[in-house]
Amino acid sequence: MKQTIKGVLTAIVTPFDPNGALCTQRLRRQVQRQMQYGNAIFCNGTNGEFFVLDRAEKLKVTETCVDEAAGRVPVVAHIGEISTATTIALGRDVAAMGVDAVSVITPYFVPLKQSELIYHYSRIADAVPVPVYLYTIPGRTGNTIEPATARTLAAHPNIVGIKDSAGSYESLKGFLDAARDLADFDVLSGPDHLAHQGFLEGCAACISGLANFSPEGVSRIWTSFRDGNIEASKLAQDFISAL
Repeated sequence: MKQTIKGVLTAIVTPFDPNGALCTQRLRRQVQRQMQYGNAIFCNGTNGEFFVLDRAEKLKVTETCVDEAAGRVPVVAHIGEISTATTIALGRDVAAMGVDAVSVITPYFVPLKQSELIYHYSRIADAVPVPVYLYTIPGRTGNTIEPATARTLAAHPNIVGIKDSAGSYESLKGFLDAARDLADFDVLSGPDHLAHQGFLEGCAACISGLANFSPEGVSRIWTSFRDGNIEASKLAQDFISAL
């Protein structure tokens, strides 16, 4: 049975000091703030501005989040780089820090065929010793993981799900439909406005940028849904969507 992470993961911001240096003290406070509401941590993602962090900073962000969470909530680290080799190298170092899983954006700048994406992700999942989530955000990378490709990759024993940040309900539903009969492959919603709908239709978790601003509000979408109070979950979603 593959690992399942449920609920809310905050796509946590990376704080900097006035001189532009990584501020681990503020990052620790952000982790603590999220844990107050039961939110897990997703670090080095788009909201964490991974694209402007150097390798040492990415490792320091991960180390800080894992240390501050101290096993109380899951920590997932994004490791996607342009090449397969650099993604594997970063993934191995991040895995050694004790993360619960990693997430891998599609390579960017270079247009890829679906067969090339299958090769890329399979190599990474073979080499990185923690569970791997696929991560599609075509508006930022120019590459899209198609639902059929995700289904093919779901057969890999170390690929546990996909984060869909394409931004539309149609995209999310495509992955949910593709994974409907797969017991060990989870769909995670990325757009904040689709969190509640995602839970209704089978998403295991949402990865929320807006939880940086309203950790309690996003948490309430999940906890209300988990407890069977669908109306309260929808009201919490309405609040977040208005923000």
